[in-house]
Amino acid sequence: MPLINAPSGCLYLLFTVLPLAVGAEKQDLAPSPDEQQLPRAMHSKMKEPPRITVGRRDADIMGADQRALQAAVDYVAGLGGGVVEIGAGEFLMQDSLHLRSFVTVRGQSGKTILRKAKAAVSTLALDGDFHTTVARITGRNGHILSISRPLNADCLVANKAQAATVFPVVSGYDLEGARLENLVIDGNKEENVSLNGCRGGGIFLYRGFGTVIEDCHVRHYHGDGLSFQQSNDVLVEGCVSEDNAGLGIHPGSGSQRPVVRGCIARRNGEDGLFLCWRVRHGLFEKNILEDNGRFGISIGHKDTDNLLQDNQVKSNHQDGIFFRNETEGMAGHRNRLENNLIENNGRNAQAAGIRVRGETKDLVFKNNLIRDTRPVAERKQSVGIRIEEAAGEVILEGNRIEAATQVEDRRSTH
Repeated sequence: MPLINAPSGCLYLLFTVLPLAVGAEKQDLAPSPDEQQLPRAMHSKMKEPPRITVGRRDADIMGADQRALQAAVDYVAGLGGGVVEIGAGEFLMQDSLHLRSFVTVRGQSGKTILRKAKAAVSTLALDGDFHTTVARITGRNGHILSISRPLNADCLVANKAQAATVFPVVSGYDLEGARLENLVIDGNKEENVSLNGCRGGGIFLYRGFGTVIEDCHVRHYHGDGLSFQQSNDVLVEGCVSEDNAGLGIHPGSGSQRPVVRGCIARRNGEDGLFLCWRVRHGLFEKNILEDNGRFGISIGHKDTDNLLQDNQVKSNHQDGIFFRNETEGMAGHRNRLENNLIENNGRNAQAAGIRVRGETKDLVFKNNLIRDTRPVAERKQSVGIRIEEAAGEVILEGNRIEAATQVEDRRSTH
């Protein structure tokens, strides 16, 4: 099987058929019974995928910003997938690192830092047709820029509309099977303006099916730490989201079957874990949601059939776990809270460990420990479980509640 080097430097294989030498033992090269071709390839799964290194030094591709990282990701994506290993050091991000299908991006835990560049901000000279549109600049005519996505809603000079270089530090759009591992994402909050969490975050996915995010640390983003929208079967494991201006972890927009496990969301400006629209059949377990600026966990708009177990929900500024005020057709029904520790929530006003609002029904709260361990004069989590007037059936079983009011049930029929 001769190897032929093309002028471009690529390596090509030329296959030829050679006769079997006289007396040579014939080797059985037939496929094993369990061998199957991949769904979209004419071969079975390989044990060693393509791999490339990128870094500030001693790497296949060298550089210190997103261009080197993107070159490595796109190269491996062109081979159908593989692994990009990023070396230690800080990389300046003047654009997102755009993930690609079946590509694993792996840093060195705690040592590979992607830091967002300072934002440039300008008011619009003419009315534009956009509303929180995140797009890439693709060209320029003087002060007129072209961008990669169409603008689809009015944004008026009279309303002081702005354009800014604000984007997710890492993003994935319309992809499957991507992985992100061992990265520190620094959003450089002080030098950037806010970005809506439904359009961006420190790490952001839109239709990123089956993406795995593992051992990533997102901090100081002027928006949500980690957000994924319309992305089914996402796994977030062993990640930290802290000191971000918005939400800590934000699954939403119909994301089905998410798994968030062993993560920490703390000191974020809003909720630690926010289940947005139509988050269903999810598993949220062994997470720590603490000292966030609003609720530890918020559940609401059609967020149904989720299991939240073995979490610690502590020292959040308002209620520990909050079911939002939704009508029956829109509420977060059939969610289960089991074996959670819910303690010391409420900072400046009285709070509940768990608060159920709206026409929410068929909830199960089982074997949770709800308490306030602060000195008596400082205790704000004065109600263990508060069930408000419009709520439907809530099953309480085996909970240990230490509060001035263990269960405050405002329903007239109970």
